[in-house]
Order: sequence, then C-alpha cells, then structure tokens
Amino acid sequence: MGIQLYDHQIEAVTKMKNGCILCGGVGSGKSRTAIYYYFTKVIDGSLSVNNKGRYLKPRKPKNLVIITTAKKRDTKEWEDELKPFRLSTNIDESVCGIKVSIDSWNNIKKYIGRENEFFIFDEQRVVGYGAWTKAFLKITKRNEWILLSATPGDQWVDYAPVFIANGFYKNITEFRSRHCVYERYSRFPSIKKYIDTGILMKHRNDILVDMKFDRPTISHNVPVICKYDKVDYRMIMVNRWNIYDNEPIMDISQLCYLLRKVVNSDSDRIEKVKELMEENPRTIIFYNFDYELDILRKICDDSGIQYSEWNGHKHQPILKTEKWAYLVQYAACEGWNCIDTNVIIFYSQNYSYRTTVQAAGRIDRLNTSYTDLYYYYVRSAAPIDIAINKALKRKRNFNEARYFSN
Repeated sequence: MGIQLYDHQIEAVTKMKNGCILCGGVGSGKSRTAIYYYFTKVIDGSLSVNNKGRYLKPRKPKNLVIITTAKKRDTKEWEDELKPFRLSTNIDESVCGIKVSIDSWNNIKKYIGRENEFFIFDEQRVVGYGAWTKAFLKITKRNEWILLSATPGDQWVDYAPVFIANGFYKNITEFRSRHCVYERYSRFPSIKKYIDTGILMKHRNDILVDMKFDRPTISHNVPVICKYDKVDYRMIMVNRWNIYDNEPIMDISQLCYLLRKVVNSDSDRIEKVKELMEENPRTIIFYNFDYELDILRKICDDSGIQYSEWNGHKHQPILKTEKWAYLVQYAACEGWNCIDTNVIIFYSQNYSYRTTVQAAGRIDRLNTSYTDLYYYYVRSAAPIDIAINKALKRKRNFNEARYFSN
C-alpha cells in the first residue's frame, strides 16, 4: 500500500512545520500533502511513496482532527485520502487506534478543550475576528496544527489570526496598533494603510509554504457580455425606487440587490446562458441569488437538461448521465471537485475574488483528463457589473458601501 506524490508535494513537506500555512492553488493536492506531513513528520510513520519505501506504523501516535467544509465532510473526500495511511474515522480500523475526527467549520467550537492532538484546518476560514477565529485561537494554544489554503489572504489583516496563533502578537489589538492606520472620517472602520510591512513580510515568509507547480491545464476565460434594461436600471438608481415591490429603497444593500436583479434577470442573459448550456453537454453553473436559481431551473426544464443542485436547500451529487447541469450557489464553491467536465458558467459575478478563484478551481484538478478548461463569465455593461469586474480583476473584493461613496 502506498501513494503517489508530485515533486511539489514532496518539496512542500520538507518545508512544513507546526503552525504553517500550506498554500497551493486549487487542485494542487493540499489534502494528501497535509496527511503525508502528519503521518511522517508528526507521528513518525512511513509508507511507500512513488513505489519506494514501505509502510511502517507510527511510533508517536496522536489523534487527528480535520476541520473542513460541510460539503467536503459530507462527500467523505478526506476519508478516501486517509485510506492509504490506514487511518480511519472508525477507530477500530485506524492504525494504532488513532482517533480521526472530520467536521465542518460550523462545528469548530466543539473542539475547544482538546489537547495534544493534531489539527488540519482545511480552507481558510479565520479571516476577521469572529467566533470561528476565536475558537481557532483557543484550539491552537493546546495542539499542533497546520492550515491549508489556496488564497491565504488578500490583505495583511487577513493574516492576523494566524500570526497571533504563532505567537507573533498577543492579540488582534496589538496587531492593529502596530500595523494599521485607519481612515479618520470613514463611517465604517477602514484601513488606510499598513506600517512596518517589512515585519509583516518576515512573519508571512516564516509560516507560508508555497506549493508551486506547472499546471497541465490551459484556462480559457471567456467574457459573455449581455444587454440589460437601462430604463429599469435608471429608475432604481436615480429614483431609489423598488420597481418590484413598488416602494422606496431603504439602504445601499437593497439598492445593490435590485440593480443586480435587473441586470441578472434580463432576457438576453437568459438566452445566452441557455445557448451555452445547449452547446456544452455537461456544465457547472455558479449563481448568487435564489431568483437566479429559479431562472436556471427553467432553462434546464425548457431545454430538457437534467440537473442537480448544491445550495442551502439541497445537497445533491452531480449526475452521472451523458448530459447534465450542476447548479451551485457560490457559498458551496469550496471543498469538492469534478473531473467529468471542463466547463464552468458563472451566471453572475460574486463580490469576493477568493470565492471566484475557489469556484474556478472545481474543475482544475491534478487528475483531470482535460487539457483545455473553459470559464464563461457572464456580465453586462451596467455600471454595477463593470465595478464588480474591475474589483475582481484587481484581485479585490467588491465593497457596496465604498462603491456608492465614491
């Protein structure tokens, strides 16, 4: 029994240490690399790699906890990665009686109080300073750990929780006081600039293990520009009037939602997406809002395309038929993969650059049989769509409040 590892995975393990971030593009094999590190470096076991060496039981057993996305937990992808190491969530089948727990970020608080175990935090979820980050910091004080991420941080404050967990700062207050300069007259806390960035770069370089490799795939990013109803758009934008419920618009969030609804519901967009789905027999389609899901369902029904869904209401697998569509809400863009198609349609743009990258990575896997991958980015020439697209091109998140304050 053994595993196959690529050179970039083997090299990464030589650089990894407790408290590091294993940073690899989506589909780079972070999960297998993380388990190999745990098995060989943490609990002192051995196994055949690329047909070399042999399996030896670990001499320093330590329980393993994997915190991942709900979808990746439910599809049991981690269980498949554990098998060659003879590790299992069934303690009776796990080598040396090692207890393996696999759970979602939603349940991270359950693991506060665990001691002397090894944690793999899969997919970056410790941006900001909310409940998940606070639980993460309590856990990392008493256990060994690593974090896996394709996009570890868009700005320095995103690294703050990991820096604190590594002991570089006592708390978020110290980090902010040493490195953050805030806008003086902003209505909401907004970082103007960072100071002493040389220290921040040193800390990041100390914990970041980058898995660089040449992808065998070629990505084709195809913009699909659609028309939109300028009269309705202007009515909402200028008059601040909700044309759907015939009432005044209450706030910026509602304003953005309604502007996007006009743009995303346009018949030209629907027709173009319908054509793309008919041209490509197997497509993954990402969307934001429930009304978009209703549109996509109708397209499938009208075209005779079988479909399944993954969203807050349904957790269905991809169909195994010759022609299918998989309708996925952006919130479920992480922790799963598909090598049965080379086409993704982005029905509408997401505000988050990181989420967009994660979504695109669902088909860009090391074991895909496709060389050419096609990404269709559907958008219009409406100001709201242009602004979102500009933010994503700059690898930034779109901020509604900032957009309307300019």
